[in-house]
Amino acid sequence: MRELVMDTETTGFEPSEGHRIVEIGVVELVNLMPTGRTYHQYINPERDMPEGAFEVHGLSAEFLRDKPLFAQIADAFLDFVASDRLVIHNAAFDMKFLNAELGWLSKPLLPPEQAFDTLTFARKKFPGSPASLDALCRRFGIDNSARTKHGALLDSEILAEVYLELLGGQQPDFALSSEPVREGAAGFTPRAPLPRRAAPLAPRLTEAERAAHKSFVAGLGENALWRKYAGS
Repeated sequence: MRELVMDTETTGFEPSEGHRIVEIGVVELVNLMPTGRTYHQYINPERDMPEGAFEVHGLSAEFLRDKPLFAQIADAFLDFVASDRLVIHNAAFDMKFLNAELGWLSKPLLPPEQAFDTLTFARKKFPGSPASLDALCRRFGIDNSARTKHGALLDSEILAEVYLELLGGQQPDFALSSEPVREGAAGFTPRAPLPRRAAPLAPRLTEAERAAHKSFVAGLGENALWRKYAGS
């Protein structure tokens, strides 16, 4: 299953008051495993940056002036997220801004049910406890020392760790996904290929250990699970 852990940064709280998205960060998970693929984009909001917003994320109007407009990245963004689940902390806020930007361009909107809100989930799981991203990092012992300011991609990476802990700290099933990779999207970073050894490592299992294991399996009976993997 493909899931996209997402965060945005904005110029303020309400798109209806003229505030815009200035950064989008997305981390891809497949079967609860980070794939290494990300989407990251700074966006020119075509307006000034209020001091309060600048103090939160540190993105100035001057820095964003030469970045693409949302209209220029909208199609690539929609192609990247497709119809897969969006994992967002305080999803209503980000979805409100994303759909405002898409609506102004007459683009398809993201349906509310596509988003999974980790803030709501955390409040239900730990009623009465703080549920901010920083508070959940403290609860789960996740290092967020690099988070001196909000940043969409960094916050998405941290949220991905929090999300797995919220699900119970469960280990992924290590199933290999057969889902095709979507290439060519702007702002998207492909996973680097894994290096291969020039020569296989020499076996470390001795003949004595191999014989002892064979003897052990033989004593487990005809229905022992090990026999399926031993070729018996």
